[in-house]
Amino acid sequence: MPETICLALTGASGMPYGIRLLECLLAAGRRVQLLYSQVAQVVAEQEMGLHLPTRASEAHTLLAQRFAGLPGELQVYGREQWFAPVASGSNPPDAMVICPCTLGTLAAVAQGLASTLIERAADVVLKEGRKLIVVPRETPLSTIHLENMLRLARAGAVILPPNPGFYHHPQRVEDLVDFVVARILDRLHVAHALMPRWGDGVAGSG
Repeated sequence: MPETICLALTGASGMPYGIRLLECLLAAGRRVQLLYSQVAQVVAEQEMGLHLPTRASEAHTLLAQRFAGLPGELQVYGREQWFAPVASGSNPPDAMVICPCTLGTLAAVAQGLASTLIERAADVVLKEGRKLIVVPRETPLSTIHLENMLRLARAGAVILPPNPGFYHHPQRVEDLVDFVVARILDRLHVAHALMPRWGDGVAGSG
């Protein structure tokens, strides 16, 4: 059975990170349980011209066509599908990534709230001892933001801000996106070849 990753898209800027991560996980043969917020739909349209339908079945059809031929399995759940596997500790995913993650979502998860399916899924992942990776896209950060991140880190979550490096000499925006996605895949132990690693043939390394 393939490893199951829950991927949640929220309304922070940085939707190309989340969509590229979805593509890479499917390319790696993972089962992906996709959740997204209402504001994520707005951001996807604004940043990528990607229309994410509100109905989960329509979103599944759209994304299945977009990523046709990839070996992974895609499952899309609507915001009110409380019978989705991710809502229960009896059937948690192996890991969860919130990418991009609003600081409002981060705060809710840090406080143990579960008023949305995304928040509940994150709460389940933490309480069941699975890996939670949070990709907050905001700057600057207030003391409140930092304290919420610290609270989540102490609970076992990985805080992974999308801060691309430049030692691989990026030539396109897509190269910067791939740098961040590669770091997420590394934490999920998903093999990839998105970019050379430090010291592996990178000019000027060291």
